[in-house]
Amino acid sequence: MSRRLFRSLFAALLLALAAGPAWAEVTLTFYAHPGARIRGGELLFPHAFVHAVGVLDDTGEPVDWAAGFTAKNPGPQLLFARGAGVVLEPDPRYVGEGRPYLSLTVDDAVYRALRARADWWNGPEGSVYDLRRRNCITFIADLARLAGLQTAGEPSMKPGTFLEATAALNPAAAWTGGSPEFAARPDTVPPVVVVPAPAAATGL
Repeated sequence: MSRRLFRSLFAALLLALAAGPAWAEVTLTFYAHPGARIRGGELLFPHAFVHAVGVLDDTGEPVDWAAGFTAKNPGPQLLFARGAGVVLEPDPRYVGEGRPYLSLTVDDAVYRALRARADWWNGPEGSVYDLRRRNCITFIADLARLAGLQTAGEPSMKPGTFLEATAALNPAAAWTGGSPEFAARPDTVPPVVVVPAPAAATGL
């Protein structure tokens, strides 16, 4: 084979690879933190949150985003009444202490839809917190459905139990301790589905 022919074939191979479907590169993982510990003088409670890492296909922008929904002003008053809620980003130490239950790869459109939904939860219409009916689990369940997953029954106050049951409904995305099992090409990633956002709680 001549050197010129080899170069032509090599260039054609590179073009074919570039023209082929790109792999989605944002991995979404759902966690539960066990709580039951004191940090900074505050008691940590069980909590569910999501963590996205990777690179966007269309812009090359790196992604490292985590979010969970919690009460803006925690306290015993939440046992009897609703309060303001807020979407917060847990710090790396907190994320590292969490237990992963589900992990899947999503495309750019799904990732951006998740960010937009999280912003809604942080806005005037979505930021209503109800300890029993509209809590961190409600938030995580909403994002999971937007990503194409089935979710366990709600309401719930047990993040680990809820995510374990949700993982059982989505065996392809269930965390196994290694690399995420559900790593699909963009044409097989669940499409963005318009899922109605959970309504604000109307009272206990």
